[in-house]
Amino acid sequence: MAKNEQETVLAVGLMSGTSCDGVDAALIETDGKGFVRPLAFVFRPYGAEEQALIKRGFEDGRSMTDRNARPGSLAQAEAMITGAHIEAVNALLALEEVGGRKPDLIGFHGQTVWHDPGKGVTVQIGDGQALANACGCPVVYDFRAADVAAGGQGAPLVPIYHKALTASSAIPLNYPLAVVNIGGVANITWIDADGGLTAFDSGPGNALVNDWIHQKTGEAMDKDGVFAASGQVDFLALLGLMGNGYFRQAAPKSLDRNAFDLAPVQQLSLEDGAATLTAFTVETICLGLEHMENASGAAAQMVVVCGGGCNNPFMMAQLQDALEMPVMMSSMLGWNSDALEAEAFAYLAVRAQKDLPITFPNTTGVGKDMSGGLLVRPKP
Repeated sequence: MAKNEQETVLAVGLMSGTSCDGVDAALIETDGKGFVRPLAFVFRPYGAEEQALIKRGFEDGRSMTDRNARPGSLAQAEAMITGAHIEAVNALLALEEVGGRKPDLIGFHGQTVWHDPGKGVTVQIGDGQALANACGCPVVYDFRAADVAAGGQGAPLVPIYHKALTASSAIPLNYPLAVVNIGGVANITWIDADGGLTAFDSGPGNALVNDWIHQKTGEAMDKDGVFAASGQVDFLALLGLMGNGYFRQAAPKSLDRNAFDLAPVQQLSLEDGAATLTAFTVETICLGLEHMENASGAAAQMVVVCGGGCNNPFMMAQLQDALEMPVMMSSMLGWNSDALEAEAFAYLAVRAQKDLPITFPNTTGVGKDMSGGLLVRPKP
């Protein structure tokens, strides 16, 4: 789509996901509507001590009711996370392809440590003002709070960016189309032929498998799905996992990273546990797509997969085998799967600055289209 030069903004987006692997930082040019041009991306990994601090933060944040409180390790984790994001912005802007250009705006998601929209609480730690001061640039942060306060789920937020990307695709796409993002949690964006959006968290993504591998080996993940590929699915344990009432709820709906635990697979071997948890992710994605087919009366004509799950060839092969429609990796459309969520928060920041909606009744369950986020400017 053609752009209006006067309307475009150079924006940085930052994402620290539930997989706790590090900070994604992306630079895009966008008008916050139909024009998006990704420009650069960098990844700032978390070290082992930083990951351990974040995971302590998950435990200390569990069941929070005051989203402004910082119990236990959360204050320390917030300071560390903010510093890591500052480093990520500096590394991004130092890239040769950026050419010394300065962003007009930064979209800062922060780190979700507790998400319980049923009780009106969502907590993302990260100091937006400190980030703005350090980078000398306006920052939009706290994207989820307004939606949750208005009765929405506060998640997922990326669907409107998925729609912008698919609308500008150079490759002809068939609708209905589903974009499946496999991060720590997996979510589905369903785009109808008329552009209508529905979105929801389908279930666990990589988080459970990552936790299992870390518990058993100390490694961060099942790289390439090697352990899962050499194991056998324990169908009794899988049935127990699939029995969670969440999967019977209608969309839109959302999950906290810690909504599921490893108890059903604890008696299994390393390999069988990895195989069972990988199957759990695949089966719940399939269940979510089946739910949308029943709700809309039409099956997805194609599925585009993005997120960290794209880097797990065993999981992708299992998903392809389980689905009857074409499954495309996002890279086939020219998308950088690793950068996608960071790009989305750059895009959402621009929309928020322009008071355009970022959440919708069929994506978060909120009563009406809503903008969101808090804008802070650097202080001396």
